[in-house]
Amino acid sequence: QLQASGGGEVQAGGSLRLSCAASGRPLSSYHMGWLRQAPGKEREFVGAIRWSDGRTNYADSVKGRFTISRDNAKKMMYLQLDSANPEDTAVYYCVARWTSSTKVVISIVPSSYGYRGQGTQVTVSS
Repeated sequence: QLQASGGGEVQAGGSLRLSCAASGRPLSSYHMGWLRQAPGKEREFVGAIRWSDGRTNYADSVKGRFTISRDNAKKMMYLQLDSANPEDTAVYYCVARWTSSTKVVISIVPSSYGYRGQGTQVTVSS
């Protein structure tokens, strides 16, 4: 089970941190990440983290501005949004993907993530 929180409104150039609490199975075989969906647009990959070693992958649109981190003991994942811009306005979803090996490459395809929590709204005002 995935529970996202931390959404809200921020001005352009500002920062926001989203959190995702995971419960249930151990996370070592999972990739966890974030997707987002803006009004009238398809859901898109934001970034993900390979839980076993902390390796991350990001969409080009957020690379250098967003950072994903994890707290293994708390089973929490975070998305730090810095230098936010209005194009970042969307509902953000915490997602997870089970993998058969800890060496599986992090996917950027949204449909690869079979587990999804409820979304949290992020609004960036100009």
